[in-house]
Amino acid sequence: MSSIYEKYQLKSVINASGRMTILGVSTPRQDVVEAVEFGLNHFFEVKDLVNKTGAYIAELLNVESAVVVSCASAGIAQSIAAVIVKDNANLLVNLHAAALQIPHEIVLPKGHNVNFGAPVDTMVALGGGKVVEAGYANECSADQLEAAITPNTAAILYIKSHHCVQKSILSVEQAVVVARKHQLPLIVDAAAEEDLACYYQMGADLVIYSGAKAIEGPTSGLVLGKKTYVDWVKLQSNGIGRAMKVGKESIIGLTQAIESYIQLEQTTGQQMVEKMTPFISQLNALPGISAKVVWDSAGRDIARTEISFDEVKIGRSTPELVAALMGGFPAIYFRAYKANEGKIEVDVRSVTPAQLEVISTCIQRLIQGA
Repeated sequence: MSSIYEKYQLKSVINASGRMTILGVSTPRQDVVEAVEFGLNHFFEVKDLVNKTGAYIAELLNVESAVVVSCASAGIAQSIAAVIVKDNANLLVNLHAAALQIPHEIVLPKGHNVNFGAPVDTMVALGGGKVVEAGYANECSADQLEAAITPNTAAILYIKSHHCVQKSILSVEQAVVVARKHQLPLIVDAAAEEDLACYYQMGADLVIYSGAKAIEGPTSGLVLGKKTYVDWVKLQSNGIGRAMKVGKESIIGLTQAIESYIQLEQTTGQQMVEKMTPFISQLNALPGISAKVVWDSAGRDIARTEISFDEVKIGRSTPELVAALMGGFPAIYFRAYKANEGKIEVDVRSVTPAQLEVISTCIQRLIQGA
């Protein structure tokens, strides 16, 4: 609906950065849009809706229990509150004011205490927890994770994300062993991950996903796991979760999105390579630019184009080029985490071949001073 861009004087955007919150994450399929519209236009007993859709999702994914929340970040905060508060009715409504005399420390690898758009430890604090970092910025073994556990530990938190340090960090399976040894719940934040079952099958007690990233649903989140823990997460709707409540339309929309997601054939990394090959050839024909295929650093089957700029030959820094492309018409957004190294990445999942042509043309004009 181009009139929306015109009405609010908004710039059109080419999203070559991936499924990022700052750009609205993803564009849901038509069946999801229809489910959202139905939810918007009908009334429900919301508690019944939450329970019935959660049970439906749990059956689809072959897990004990599930619940739709407002987003993955809310899922972290509510999961932390759940393992601290449990079913304590008084603490549920007084978490903000109570001097906690019960376990509330949350142990996670130091390299996982990242800023994903907001800090992980902010979400933990919202849930009443206190982060205890294990290991070092560049390593965390099972022994180092275990060494951080004390009688005041309420849970172990593991962040599965490209934002995190990848080298010399223990696996989810190793974290499960530590959690079981100390009879602690393991919470896995898998917001952008594509496999909705593997971490639960590995033994995680609670697993958190974004509803709008890989699943391509409406703005929402999913928490799945062991029934007791999910029940405690649900209780938080009368605690901190009240400020994070999810709409009926998102509950129904995400449920439909999950059902479709597990049935649809997913685009493979090799198909992404085929899509970007002409684009890479165009870029490599430009002076001062080299492009190649790179693979997702977190191990997902996602291929991207890495563009390297010869800043001396071009006469501009990579951050300047990125800013100029973001400020253009259309605004073009890249994965610019390595711009300080003279590199950016193009995620082609939400980009059409025609848009790749636009990106190539805009880069060419920019480096030629047009």
